[in-house]
Amino acid sequence: MPLNDTLARVEADLAAGRVPVARQRLRGLVSSYPHDPAPRRRLAEVYRLYGDPAEAGRWMYLEEDRDAAETAAFEARYRTTGQRMRALAWRGPESLARTPFAKEHLAAVRTACSEAMGRPVDWDTVPSAREEDDRRSPFANCLAGGGCLLAVLAFLAIWVNGLIALFD
Repeated sequence: MPLNDTLARVEADLAAGRVPVARQRLRGLVSSYPHDPAPRRRLAEVYRLYGDPAEAGRWMYLEEDRDAAETAAFEARYRTTGQRMRALAWRGPESLARTPFAKEHLAAVRTACSEAMGRPVDWDTVPSAREEDDRRSPFANCLAGGGCLLAVLAFLAIWVNGLIALFD
């Protein structure tokens, strides 16, 4: 369905109080038209209705007139550059952005993510959450493994204790 027709349906949904339906339509539009700022801007407005500044900041992140508090909430929720790249749902090169501000911010996020990953990253090969987790320090991986081992040993101790109590 064309962009303008779907935006008209969104307006009808909002007028009828069907905010979740409007939000879903807008998410679909952002997916279908990732370079068009209109669905992103409207989606931010819908998230403001929900009282969710982080999501409003997410969808206004590429706009020059964005709200600083919403941007900070977005950056706090999506702490790593990989998470931000996935959250922005951009596809293709930054040159497809319609404003210099958007191009600059897309390039900054991509560059920071490339540096964090230790390899070139682009918007069509955004690192997965698993890839980001694999970049944790060996010490953090050791702690995670030790915690899992401790949990298994505690479970086995409880299980063995239950078996002993059963046969006593």
